[in-house]
Amino acid sequence: MVLCVDEKSQIQALDRTQPGLPLKAGRCGTFTHDYKRHGTTTLFAALHVVEGRVIGACYPRHRHQEFLQFLRRLDAEFPEELTLHLILDNYGTHGHERVRQWLAKHPRFVLHFIPTSSSWLNLVERWFAELSQKAVRRGVFRSVADLEKAIAGFMAAWNANPTPFVWTATVEKILEKLARCQRRLEQIQPGSTKPKPRSKCVAN
Repeated sequence: MVLCVDEKSQIQALDRTQPGLPLKAGRCGTFTHDYKRHGTTTLFAALHVVEGRVIGACYPRHRHQEFLQFLRRLDAEFPEELTLHLILDNYGTHGHERVRQWLAKHPRFVLHFIPTSSSWLNLVERWFAELSQKAVRRGVFRSVADLEKAIAGFMAAWNANPTPFVWTATVEKILEKLARCQRRLEQIQPGSTKPKPRSKCVAN
């Protein structure tokens, strides 16, 4: 079983000073630039790659303690005979000593870390974009509880008819685009993409 796992931290419960105007023929939807903050929440989520289903839970913080709680949630969610392959980034919480100790006692969890600065490889990030665009960004939340209720509602609606994300770009196209970007950067600022030599410290 392959699960893309990550946390969307510091999701703000924002209360707009005035109601936004809805979409209308010839007019875009609007919302005010000013708002009142009512706190934040952190969503830990795991995207089932094959089914497109999402398992998620909101926590007040995003420390290793919350990550362990979420791992236990995943452990209870799936049959014991399944090996769970988790796609993760290199955030420090994921490699905390207590997390490693827990994983050593639960060998069915196999972690795969994506390279630094490549969060787009983790498909759960794409689902986070759906959540932001359709449930959070234009919402009005007068409390963290309201925000978490909206997140849970969106997740339930998504899981009622889950849609797996499918890569459409080939490896060759991605590498070609990276090469174009590198050439363009070199034109603008020569040497910007070359590794910089490390300075040597000289002891007195």
